[in-house]
Amino acid sequence: MVSSEADDVDHYLAEIPDAHRAAMEGLRDLFRSELGGFAEVMAHGMPTYRRDGTVSAGFALQKRYVSIYVLREDVIAAFADRLAGHDRGKGCLRFRRPEDIDTDLVRDLLRAVAAGPGPVC
Repeated sequence: MVSSEADDVDHYLAEIPDAHRAAMEGLRDLFRSELGGFAEVMAHGMPTYRRDGTVSAGFALQKRYVSIYVLREDVIAAFADRLAGHDRGKGCLRFRRPEDIDTDLVRDLLRAVAAGPGPVC
């Protein structure tokens, strides 16, 4: 599942294969609990979280990994040491298997995103 045509996150999660659904639902719970005040919307075929109309974070199940998107340049820079050694792209953190997701790191990244606005990637 690379991109979804789902209208909302509930339908997106319903499309997820059973083997990955619990992990993805857990991510949703984490994003929702840490990003209070953000709108949860589907954009670019995945769940995203917007504040003041700007997408700041999201997650997706890709073909070979779970992606966590933190689209804030300042947050990525602030966490450079903790992100070192992880599989990542610009604004994207990849975990090969759902059980490899570092929820403490993701939680801290989301808290930093929620702390205030900043430039997006």
